[in-house]
Amino acid sequence: MSKRRIAFQGEPGANSHLAIHQAYPDCEAVPNATFEDAFMAVTGGDCELGMIPIENSVAGRVADIHHLMPNSGLHIIGEYFMPVRHQLLGVKGSTLKDIKTAESHVHALGQCRKIIRKLGIKAIVAADTAGSAREISERGDKTCAAIATRLAAEIYGLDILAEDIEDEDHNTTRFIVLSREKKWAQRGSAKVVTTFVFRVRNVPAALYKALGGFATNGINMTKLESYMVNGNFSATQFYVDVEGHPDDRGLAFALEELAFFSRELKVLGVYPAHPFRDTFPEDED
Repeated sequence: MSKRRIAFQGEPGANSHLAIHQAYPDCEAVPNATFEDAFMAVTGGDCELGMIPIENSVAGRVADIHHLMPNSGLHIIGEYFMPVRHQLLGVKGSTLKDIKTAESHVHALGQCRKIIRKLGIKAIVAADTAGSAREISERGDKTCAAIATRLAAEIYGLDILAEDIEDEDHNTTRFIVLSREKKWAQRGSAKVVTTFVFRVRNVPAALYKALGGFATNGINMTKLESYMVNGNFSATQFYVDVEGHPDDRGLAFALEELAFFSRELKVLGVYPAHPFRDTFPEDED
């Protein structure tokens, strides 16, 4: 029986590849050059699922996903939180004293400023963390290092010169798991997250009125983000995560009220909350 295939954006050894390795160890991770390619791999049937990063606790949201998700025809069936641990990688036999440059994705470089400054090396922006590891492996230059994952070190035969070099311990990426098939989590089985997008009608106080139902029905909204639609300054779409199932009485009423004040409302997924959410600190009064 063939392994289930899961698409990700990036080269082998990328953080998304590592997330698949951890969350779905028995599945085949399939690399794709762009997010669009990863989405198409799922919609076209080449892969059963997609593992897509949507936000990072340091770098913020992955903006491309908010534009791709609503019109992709795909459904969110799960989420995965992964602490991000960056490693400084060099070719076999190199040492920290040899290193003059460190290459990686701009976000990875920004998350490792302290060690870059401490070592006095030059940061070089590259397209991909794992791609940087592959390139320095092929180059074979002991003065060049990459910032990437442990998995990338294994794949490309590199030495880890410095471990867990990220500036912030809380550095965590949240991934969503995408499927062609709509698969809502069972109501009442466990903590559930519902994700949806909406656009408010062009009437005064529409957003205030649209969101009022969530407060009056006691729904916890864990995420609310706005972004421009098709370059139109007057067309704003909102991306929302809430706790609860659409069939729950409170959330059903809140969504009904939201729909009344919205031009468009689309549920993208109803899925089990990842256990990492239980580690979130409670806000104090």
